Amino acid sequence: MINKVIKKTIDIPAPKEKVFEVLVDDECTKHWFAEFGEGAHAETTWEEGSKAAFTDDSGSGLVGVVMINRPGEILSVKYTGIVVDGLEDYDSELAKEVKDTMETYVLTEKDGITTLSVDVDMSDEYYDIMSEAWDNAMKKISELAISRR
Repeated sequence: MINKVIKKTIDIPAPKEKVFEVLVDDECTKHWFAEFGEGAHAETTWEEGSKAAFTDDSGSGLVGVVMINRPGEILSVKYTGIVVDGLEDYDSELAKEVKDTMETYVLTEKDGITTLSVDVDMSDEYYDIMSEAWDNAMKKISELAISRR
């Protein structure tokens, strides 16, 4: 059961457009997604309403829909199921637990510093490990955005 929200915020000395690029650029996402699983990557166009599958080298992960994509401002994905061994699953108990959970990124910029805030719905079972993974991912996002300046 999803009953917690991981909330992470980081200030990044880079324009919000550069930070947003890191969130959606395939080459960049491979670097920071690695904090969640070896070989993790996204298969999506990032267009609003488009499908988004996030899988790792084991062929496992999450599948959802891009709900909001306003470059430099907000990106939000609503999860609809899971991926197991490369196959999408919308009906198992775990898939039902994930259904309708959200992951949202909000960017604001002031004086050349972008504040990136991430909210991710999470179950008790995975909260601690995913919270730590998010700490590491946020650092990587920052490093990548700074290097793109």
